[in-house]
Formats: sequence, C-alpha cells, structure tokens
Amino acid sequence: MVYLTRKAEFSASHYYHNPEFSPEENRRIFGKCNNPHGHGHNYTLEVTVKGEVDQRSGFVVDLKDLKEIMSREVIDAVDHRFLNKEVREFRDLIPTTENLAIAIWNWLQPKLNVAQLHRIRLYETPDLFVDFYGEA
Repeated sequence: MVYLTRKAEFSASHYYHNPEFSPEENRRIFGKCNNPHGHGHNYTLEVTVKGEVDQRSGFVVDLKDLKEIMSREVIDAVDHRFLNKEVREFRDLIPTTENLAIAIWNWLQPKLNVAQLHRIRLYETPDLFVDFYGEA
C-alpha cells in the first residue's frame, strides 16, 4: 500500500455562532471568532490517498486527475468565500476547521475511483490543523 499526499491552498472567511446559545454564551465560547463580520484564514489542505501502484503507469493515482478533482470539488467551492453564507453545508453548521475537514472528505470521497481517500489534513494556521480519516 502506498500513500500519496497532494497539497492545495485556499483563503476563506467565517465566524463561529450557535443560534441556540445566548449572545453572551456565543461570545464566551467563541470569543473574537464570534464576530458576525467574520475573519479569514489562509488554509492549507493536504489530501492523502492510498492504493496499489499501477504497474503500467507507476502511479497510485494520476496526479493531474487528483489536482483537478481537488480544485473542482473543494477549492472552487471555498476559495475566497464567506463559508457561513456562501457554502451550503455551513448555513446551519459552524464552519470550524473540524467541520470543514469533514465536509471536504464528503465532497472528495465519492469522486475518487482509482485510489482510496485516506486522510484530510486541514491547516487553519501554521500551528493548528485537523486530521480526519473518515470515521463517523
């Protein structure tokens, strides 16, 4: 089994807010991330796939295909977007890095037919990232 990782970057803004919380509770739990005008991040996405090496091509997956799928399914959907307002999944779901990693998994997993999706690693900042392996 070979594991292959491809990186991509995107910028997006968001804010954290739970409508079930009082305004005070939202401010206490989410702090400055509760600003309704949002704040932005330059995210780094790592998509790791796994599979057997194709003996004819020497690849686990065609890198051009993987890049195209990542661009179409993820980058085009979130780059320079206000996640809470412009991405359907986050109209009713807090766009934390954790929830964003799960959404990315759900967008990519059905589109990969040669290699198997193994891990989504999403950096919100250089020293904060989430790993998601598809477990519910």
